Amino acid sequence: MKKVLSLLVIIGIAAAFVACGPSKADLEAKAKKTQDSIRVADSLAALLAAKEQAKQDSINKEQAKQDSIKKAEETKKVDKKTAVSKIPVKKANINNAKKVTKTVGMKK
Repeated sequence: MKKVLSLLVIIGIAAAFVACGPSKADLEAKAKKTQDSIRVADSLAALLAAKEQAKQDSINKEQAKQDSIKKAEETKKVDKKTAVSKIPVKKANINNAKKVTKTVGMKK
């Protein structure tokens, strides 16, 4: 009888543990909270990535502007150095050159 009674007590305690566990609704609520937390974390990560991309785009735009200014200044420097070679030169009159070669006695 003692063994049967102790067996019933053990079964009763085990049933109490099972009955005291979280209900199905509690488990579903916990799972929903977890999914919401994951969704919020993903949203924040996307927001931070977009902010970082905008910052990088701004840096690239400013760098391109500075490169353009630098290139324009270098072009101005080159133009000043080669300004002498850009002066138009008068073309020689071909008819006058032919007359000069005839008078000198040179062949065409």
